[in-house]
Amino acid sequence: MPQPLHFNAFVMNTTSHIHHGQWRRPDAGQTEFNDVDTWIGLAQTLEAAKFDGMFFADVTGLYGDADADFDVYVREGLQIPSNDPTVLLGALAVKTRNIGLALTSNVAQNHPFNFARQVSTLDHISGGRIAWNIVTGVQDNGARNFGLDQLTDHAERYEWAQEYVDVAYKLWEGSWDEGALLKDKERGIFSDPSKIHKIYHEGKRYRVEGPHLPSPSAQRTPVLYQAGSSASGRAFAARNAEAVFIISANPDVAALQIADTRRQAVEAGRNPEDIKFFQGLSFIIGETEEEALAKAREYDQYVSVDGYLAHAAIVDKTGRVYPADTPLSEVDTNTMKGFQEWVSKAITDREPVVGDLARLQAQNTRVVGTPEQIADELEKWQAAGVDGINVINWVIPGSFEEFADKVMPVLRERGVAQSEYAEGPLRQKLFGAARLNDRHPAARYRGAFASGPGSWAEADAARAAQEAGAVSAGA
Repeated sequence: MPQPLHFNAFVMNTTSHIHHGQWRRPDAGQTEFNDVDTWIGLAQTLEAAKFDGMFFADVTGLYGDADADFDVYVREGLQIPSNDPTVLLGALAVKTRNIGLALTSNVAQNHPFNFARQVSTLDHISGGRIAWNIVTGVQDNGARNFGLDQLTDHAERYEWAQEYVDVAYKLWEGSWDEGALLKDKERGIFSDPSKIHKIYHEGKRYRVEGPHLPSPSAQRTPVLYQAGSSASGRAFAARNAEAVFIISANPDVAALQIADTRRQAVEAGRNPEDIKFFQGLSFIIGETEEEALAKAREYDQYVSVDGYLAHAAIVDKTGRVYPADTPLSEVDTNTMKGFQEWVSKAITDREPVVGDLARLQAQNTRVVGTPEQIADELEKWQAAGVDGINVINWVIPGSFEEFADKVMPVLRERGVAQSEYAEGPLRQKLFGAARLNDRHPAARYRGAFASGPGSWAEADAARAAQEAGAVSAGA
């Protein structure tokens, strides 16, 4: 029997996330995204269906040309208005017991010390069910919202992300030793000061003293997602990610991306199976193939071409939007590099253009058919190396209710979906252990600060000595 696929609901705390125009349908409940009961009800539906997680996307600004008008985004409800998923996860954590809760947070939007504290708090509240989707941003407007002139260069953003996660790893894994939290009422010792350490991190962007204020949560470090599919993104994922979200055009393209990332993971000292890959797909389900195709035509009537084009807008390095008919070979951008590579591999009979991004987003990641046909298709993705599916909705909650009621039973019969949750925190459910394995780079910070510097002066002197040694060795 095959290993079951993992299933996440891929959602966003907004009206129009991926499939633009569908919020106009009479059965579309995502227009009520401000109502926490919308999300509590969905979370409980997904948990009853034994989904592994709810994966929340997020943005920190508008797409496209930051200096142009943004009427189309407001008119379409295209990720504006939108709310912070980190806050919402606290509410969902206390209304569920098993389902994983993944948030997206851009390295520019929160200082790593504060972010690490928020995540530890959520992991405590949820009993160890939090995951973090590490992103570097794709919008000039989002960068400006945090004081930058424009989006930082693509490769430099991943260098920034590496320092960001290193700070978080030091806080989550190294600041508190095992057994530091005592709660000893008899001796009047709540925590053992000899087992709690400052980290004295200093890098290009951050200077963080510590210690981490929360005690270790069930997972310490949340499950680490990453969604970058560019060359820089895959290299970052190979070093850091435990789960990678991909949107490949077909199983063959997915297999290439998965193989390349797993190869790089081995080069980084990890095992290929240390990373799970989740393909994003949406589904149109019918009792017969004819019914499914008829439903697809109905959904197509609500498609907003303007919405898809606005979402897929690619800007050049000065922030100007490329016209839809621009050949991808002429595009030079800091954003959407992974999607460019994906489209170039998906279209081989002609020169792909920018507008193909929107068209493929609307059509190529949807599966139309009966529950049995959908199960057949998912087994093809599984054979290509995909470990899980991020289910993209057309409407909330109906898309997920239909998938749970009609497709999941067929998948369970084939052993391709779980029937019950495994015990323990989210990482234990996915990988069999609650904590990061020793091959992960965060593990090197365990115990690293037990005999470390006692002040910034000592920390600075140690760094200077280390740098001098490196220069001497190089000479």
